[in-house]
Amino acid sequence: MRKLINVFAFTVITAFAGQAQLKTPAPSPTQYIKQDFGLGTIELSYSRPAMKGRTIMGDLVPYGKVWRTGANQATTLNFTDEVLIGGTKIPAGKYGLVSIPGAAEWTFIITKQLDITSPAAYKEENDVVRVKAKPRLVTTTAQSFTMQFVNVTAFKCELQLQWDKTVVGLPISNDIDAKVMAQIDQQINSDGDEAKKPYSSAAQYYLDNGKDLNKALTWFEKAAAQNPKAFWVMHNKAKCEAKLGKKKDAIASANKSIELAKEAKNDDYVALNKKLLATLGVKG
Repeated sequence: MRKLINVFAFTVITAFAGQAQLKTPAPSPTQYIKQDFGLGTIELSYSRPAMKGRTIMGDLVPYGKVWRTGANQATTLNFTDEVLIGGTKIPAGKYGLVSIPGAAEWTFIITKQLDITSPAAYKEENDVVRVKAKPRLVTTTAQSFTMQFVNVTAFKCELQLQWDKTVVGLPISNDIDAKVMAQIDQQINSDGDEAKKPYSSAAQYYLDNGKDLNKALTWFEKAAAQNPKAFWVMHNKAKCEAKLGKKKDAIASANKSIELAKEAKNDDYVALNKKLLATLGVKG
């Protein structure tokens, strides 16, 4: 009899153990996004609840109350370099993100807390910065809560949130220009090997960011001397010359870039140069 009871108990325990191993899809799956930004990266982690026929804004997402800005786990942002949010410098590190939604205005909160999985867990004394933002209505419907980085440039981007027909964004910027300029000055003006100096990238930074174009052109010429087959350098040299009003030089550089790009079988740069030539009045 005891043996029979033991067999029954083992069978029940085994059955429950089997049930505990059941794996089903998460109702609010987690998404991880890594975005290169400035001289570092931003890593976002959040959960994505779905509408499922429910009323979202003002109901499931209540107005005027702290929302964990997602579901399940805490929503976090990890910055590998200093950024600016709402005029406040945010040192590199990991932070929590919560919000206070409203029909006419949202408040985004960057917090030191990494464990806010419910409004009750939020503590205002851990705030790093609060930022106001205006929501807008769009015609498309996001069935799942969606966060993404949009309008990304070297110096700014926006963390955009959308659920149902509501879209709202958190602006993020940086102050890296001084750092980049210091790097350029140190590396270009060093006593190091001339062949290893970053003339191309330094000239490109000057060209892209409204710096001294004459200096950029000098560096493009040195970059071309470093690598005479670099069709991309010659293309950017042509762009720089065009901006300086050196039309004949720009045309010559663009044609040289086409020649080099054809040798390298790079049709993309052939097309880019032809577009540049068209802006300079060259047909064909």
